[in-house]
Amino acid sequence: MTFTTPEQSNSQLTRPIRATQPIQYSRFAVERAERALRCTPFRLPLFMTMQQQSVELKAIAGRVGLKNGFTDRSVIELAAESDLVWLIQVGLLRREVDGQGLTDSFRLTPLGHQLLERWQMRGQALSRASLSDRFYNSLNRWARLPSWVQF
Repeated sequence: MTFTTPEQSNSQLTRPIRATQPIQYSRFAVERAERALRCTPFRLPLFMTMQQQSVELKAIAGRVGLKNGFTDRSVIELAAESDLVWLIQVGLLRREVDGQGLTDSFRLTPLGHQLLERWQMRGQALSRASLSDRFYNSLNRWARLPSWVQF
């Protein structure tokens, strides 16, 4: 029988536990997330920044977002937040949390990291959304179909 001292167990708790394999997502979840991303006004530099740090809504919306290269056009704050919340729902982003609760900052999820790494390895930029992309994204977004029915 092996006993650990409180100091040993605390040091083990502070070390991050890393998974050796990335999380596996269904093909439909990945396709839905990619389609949702293509249908937003956000550009690749936003997600590259989110890969390293959280980004506040104020840095994404309006003229500031356009100046930062995060959007392809000036987007009002309410519309930007709505699109960011949709990206949370499809699994690409998460809201940052601080000691007071939720903040207005966003980061990538593991799915978001995987998609960004895939695009960087292929040397691809985000492609523009087709008419069918916009239709299926709108259907999923506004109809809020159960996950087993979504396209």
